[in-house]
Amino acid sequence: MKENLKFFFIKLRVFFLLSFCCTFFYFSLPKELNAFEATLGESLFKHNCAGCHINGGNIIRRSKNLKISSLKRNGIDNPEAIAKIARQGVGIMDGYEDKLGDNGDQIVANWVWEQAQKAWIQE
Repeated sequence: MKENLKFFFIKLRVFFLLSFCCTFFYFSLPKELNAFEATLGESLFKHNCAGCHINGGNIIRRSKNLKISSLKRNGIDNPEAIAKIARQGVGIMDGYEDKLGDNGDQIVANWVWEQAQKAWIQE
């Protein structure tokens, strides 16, 4: 009985050690977009958003551009907020949920957020 209990605690320690290592590895991975998502995000933006938001600007309402300072000033401080607007629309902007497809709102939002972080300067 005592031997079984000792074996159980050894397995429990190994389990927690592996869980910790996997969690640490996951959180240490870079959070940048992978190449496929970046390409898809750029394509979705060009086909659905760039008509009004050329290079992150806004041809209809200049204060509603996609530059980081304007986004934060308007309370849009993460990709999820951008995805919600892309999906549902806001103000005079219609939502694009049907046109963006499954998870397209999140993909384009991640791409827009990354571009805003880089001041819309293409590498």
